[in-house]
Amino acid sequence: MTSQQPTKGLSPIATATLPNPSALKDSPAVERALGRSKIYLLISWSLLYPEDEEFLDYLRCGEFVEDGRAALDALEIALGSDGTERAKGKLGALRKQIALIENLVTSECSNWQLSDLQAEHRRVFSNVITLDCPPYETLFGNDHVFAQSHVMGDISGFYKAFGVELSKDIHERLDHLSVEFEFMHFLAYKESYARCHDGLEKTQIVVEAQKKFVKNHIGRWVPLFCRMLAKKADSGPFKLIADLTADWMEFETAFLGVVPQPYTETDYRPATFSSPEGQTYECGAQDQGNELSMLLNEVGAQSFMDVKEKEKDTDAEQGGPAGNA
Repeated sequence: MTSQQPTKGLSPIATATLPNPSALKDSPAVERALGRSKIYLLISWSLLYPEDEEFLDYLRCGEFVEDGRAALDALEIALGSDGTERAKGKLGALRKQIALIENLVTSECSNWQLSDLQAEHRRVFSNVITLDCPPYETLFGNDHVFAQSHVMGDISGFYKAFGVELSKDIHERLDHLSVEFEFMHFLAYKESYARCHDGLEKTQIVVEAQKKFVKNHIGRWVPLFCRMLAKKADSGPFKLIADLTADWMEFETAFLGVVPQPYTETDYRPATFSSPEGQTYECGAQDQGNELSMLLNEVGAQSFMDVKEKEKDTDAEQGGPAGNA
């Protein structure tokens, strides 16, 4: 399958060095992780404002559709008898969405200029936070700024736990859908590496993090966002991306075996995020009661991270390398 190395303009999150897919062992579990990682990456890139022609070129040359199909093909083969029937059933719906995107690219997008894609993005999302379909998690189900701050802090905690941070090149918040999906891309990709090189304990840490993040974050607000986006866009690329994303979330919840409590229209709070006085986004990363800390305790990751920090300090004192796997 095609390489999943992020390109310079692609990653909302600046990740650590990722493994070369060609060097990974061939196994169904690894292929499942790589296929899921690719779909998350495609959707993530689709929702960012196009600053240059990189994503438009990716669409026009057909690589978006080609990579999407390749990822679904790999998933179908790798699922085998391990996947649930509901997850397998969603692959057909996802293939139909990719085919619709291919038709749109062939009939319309192949003749687009960058200004056309930018105008379409502004039409749907506007130049400020649109209230019709805001791509920000904290605007859903949080009717108080303190609740918003807690969610933002929990998201930040997940990012910090895995050594990633928001790229300075991307002018978006931590709770933007493209950033959260980029994080899931990273986790799934990290899973593929862990299965080949790190053993059961580290693999479980990454798998459990994915389940937690889907159940408590994207699995809750993204389905409602997709319905709002489809209604607002009505037609065009973002309508198709909304439908693709909705089907993908159904696949993911079935595949991971999690049952989120999705928000409904009555849970949407049309207000912008404002951090309470004296609080920052990062405060939740240090909160011992947040989802991150509970996750680390549940899977034994906190002790592992403490050991790695001590190893780094020792290496630094001895003048040795301080990298990680």
